Amino acid sequence: MAETIIELKRVTRSYRRGSETVSALQDFDLQVPVGAFRAIMGPSGSGKSTLLNLVGGLDRPDAGNVVVDGAELTGMSPAQLSRFRADRIGVIFQAFNLISVLTALQNVELPLLLHSLGRARRREQALRALKLVGMDDRIHHRPAQLSGGQEQRVAVARAFATDPKVILADEPTGELDRHAADSILDLLVLLNQEFGKTILMVTHDPRAAERAGAVIHLDKGQVDRIVPREPVSEQPAGR
Repeated sequence: MAETIIELKRVTRSYRRGSETVSALQDFDLQVPVGAFRAIMGPSGSGKSTLLNLVGGLDRPDAGNVVVDGAELTGMSPAQLSRFRADRIGVIFQAFNLISVLTALQNVELPLLLHSLGRARRREQALRALKLVGMDDRIHHRPAQLSGGQEQRVAVARAFATDPKVILADEPTGELDRHAADSILDLLVLLNQEFGKTILMVTHDPRAAERAGAVIHLDKGQVDRIVPREPVSEQPAGR
């Protein structure tokens, strides 16, 4: 049996919405093996984004435990969580979240500033990531000079540049046309199969979910079912 890299145990998370308490996750359990590519689907309000935020250390549960790569997140200080994210988590957003005044290269270098790397090493890692996503000929372009698909490729490079154990993708193809979306999904499959990255991807797109090794369906803050997919094979963690 594959080693577990993400585990949520009896996790509960609720929010206040005016005078109402809204339950996002309730007594939630989930295990994700090393090197898995999991798509997360479900209706609005089913807890998809809350799940990603908890795994990424951007939110804390009201109860239960969140363990990622052997680290118990619920007991960490804000500084420890920040270091954890910098070392082990890469995030891809639906709206790209690139800094408009920075070039593609500078955007990809940004998370590397949190690491004790010299300028030459930062540039080397950023260029490597941009080459992987086919954007090494656009390194001096700013976001406004790129198409949506190109912006998301830069965002994928930024998530990969720090060599994280886990990549969290929140609707990574939601702003893209079909051709651009397919190219981004190809990159995620590459990061999973060739580089052994564990990927959690929230999506509403069934065609995107088909690229994952399994689909986790959420409903009312619980795992409704997990559906294995073929033919995507999941690899043990590599480089």
